[in-house]
Order: sequence, then structure tokens, then C-alpha cells
Amino acid sequence: MKIWRKLGLGLTAAVLLAGVVACGNNNKESGNIAGEASVNNDKITVNIATGGAPKPFSYVNDKNEIDGYDIQVVKAIFEGLPQYEINIEKTEFPSIFAGLDSDRYQIGANNFASNAERREKYNYSDPIFKNQFVIAVKEDRGDIQSFADLEGKTTEVSPSVNYTVALEKYNKESAKTPVNLKYSDAELVTILQNVESGADDFNLIDAAMLQLYIKEYGLKLKAIPLSQEDTERIGVPYSYLILSKGGNSDQLLKDVNGRIQELIKDGTVSKLSEQYLNGDFAPEIQ
Repeated sequence: MKIWRKLGLGLTAAVLLAGVVACGNNNKESGNIAGEASVNNDKITVNIATGGAPKPFSYVNDKNEIDGYDIQVVKAIFEGLPQYEINIEKTEFPSIFAGLDSDRYQIGANNFASNAERREKYNYSDPIFKNQFVIAVKEDRGDIQSFADLEGKTTEVSPSVNYTVALEKYNKESAKTPVNLKYSDAELVTILQNVESGADDFNLIDAAMLQLYIKEYGLKLKAIPLSQEDTERIGVPYSYLILSKGGNSDQLLKDVNGRIQELIKDGTVSKLSEQYLNGDFAPEIQ
């Protein structure tokens, strides 16, 4: 009986020891720093989602690689954060938000503007790009200089984006004659070609993106800068990375923001902006 009891205790101890080792291994493989980010070889894996559009912020290049301004800024951020290992994945645009909600992704990189609804659900990084909103019109047009001149004019818009929301609000609150909004899922180049041909009167757009499309497609368009008042109708003129909430994501946000400020200060953001956006759209140091 005593022998059996000793043997039983020995087996129990061995099982408990094996359980402790197994738990230790599992914790290392699925460490939970920054949402569901996992620890791999002592590095924290951060999963980053992008939609692959619009160019030049996110796209697939000639080498079939995910490229673009947002992507290169993200890579530069994590080059200075050796404790992290990143995985960048292209997915459908709505899936970015679903993935952030479930912690499948810890960061979304897709020229994200700020709005109150998203700020309730996600953490926002410091700005990585300072927008300059403009009205795109045909080169020979001189009758459009401000929001007031858009009344009664026609434009093609995508649902829910900041420009569309601003025009909808203007129609509801200020316009004597509503702006004619044609809702569409067409590619941006097609929308801008319709402005060039006269099928539409104008398009609200980022200055950097407009200049890129003019250069790439030879569009005969010009940019009408917005006043401060009209710019404020659209919203804060910045774009950001968005991060999932939960877990220890606050540390990830702190690390990302620290690197963004370093990259603005050392000129890396300006250099990438010149390369991808044909101008310096770096935000101010915070």
C-alpha cells in the first residue's frame, strides 16, 4: 500500500509538471500583448490589414507586393521597434474593421480619416498624413471656387466617405439649391475622367491623390483649394493608422506614436510623402 501511494504521488507530480510545461509553451506561442498579437521567438507579432486601394496609399505593385504610402510608413515605424514582428495582409475593406473588432488584426493601414463613430471603437495613431482638400474641375472652368459654387452642380460620390458626408450635410443645412450627388462604386480614375469630359461638374478629393492621377493618366483637370471654412466642413484634414482596442494595445499605441514622431522629425515621413504623393504632406510634430 505504501509503495502504491508513493508511486501514485510520483505519477501525479509528473503529470502536474508536464501540465506546467505545456501551459508555459502555450503562453509563449499565444502571448496576448496588443489584442491577440502572438509572441514568436520573443517578438510580438502584429497583424496589419490593408484594402489595397486607393493608390498611392495602398496598392499591389508590379512585383505583386503590397505597396503604398501607408504601407511604407508602417514598415518604417516597425523597423525601429525590434520587439515586434509584423505581418501585412491585403483584405476587403470592410474586413479590416471586422478583423480589428475580433483582434485578428491589431492595425489597419488604409488612409483612414477620423470620425466620432470610429474613435469610439478603435484607437487612432498620431497623424501620418496631412490632407489638403481640393475641388477637381476641368482646366477651362472658372465658375467653381467654393462650396457655395457647388450648388446645383453634379458630382459622383462613394457612400459614407468624408467628402460625401460633408456634401450631404451641406445640402441639408446650408444649400439653397442642393448639390446633385450621384452615388457610385466606380474607380476613382473613371470618376475623374467624367469630370474631365464634362459628364460631371466636379469631384472633392485629396490634393495629393489628384496630382498623382493627373500625372499618371494625363487628365486635363485643375485643383481649386478650399478655404478653411470649407475644409472644416469635411473634417480634420489628417489620416491615421487605426488600432484595435483591448488587451495591452495601449502599449502598442504608445510605441507606434513614439516612432511616428521620430519619423516626422528625422524627415522619413517627408521623404516617403515626396516619393509616393509627389509632395511633402508630413503632419506637424505633436
